[in-house]
Amino acid sequence: MKIAIGSDHRGYEAKERIKALLQGLGLTVSDYGTNSRQPCDYPDTGFAVAQEVSAARVDRGILFCGSGIGMSITANKVDGVRAALCHDELTAQMARRHNDANVLCLPADLVGDALMQSIVKMWLGTEFEGGRHARRVEKILAFERDNHQGPATAAEASTPS
Repeated sequence: MKIAIGSDHRGYEAKERIKALLQGLGLTVSDYGTNSRQPCDYPDTGFAVAQEVSAARVDRGILFCGSGIGMSITANKVDGVRAALCHDELTAQMARRHNDANVLCLPADLVGDALMQSIVKMWLGTEFEGGRHARRVEKILAFERDNHQGPATAAEASTPS
């Protein structure tokens, strides 16, 4: 399995630890940064990883930031990406089983290393159930195919019509 990973500065250390875990499991890891604790903008790496997943150049992606929220919002802007912010093994399992989540977002400031490793292992080891869940995921994909337009600016996104 080929995994793309990325983080902002707050997720850098967690990313490095999980990268070592993934490599130890024999997975191929492509690291899209950041490569230090220097402040950076999470959308840069979030979009890079999400685009790799969307283009099927990797099987799945894992993103890290302080809360996991920014990376989740970013990744879910990319067509074909189903990013899930997970805080425990159950949410990781359900994200895969019911939602076919192809990007895992992790909150580096909120989850300890042992739990984070367990979350990643659960997410990697859980298969999509399909069935009624496949119908629901297909509805999301159909919406993306039919609705490629969005607000051009952040101001438009937050201004009620």
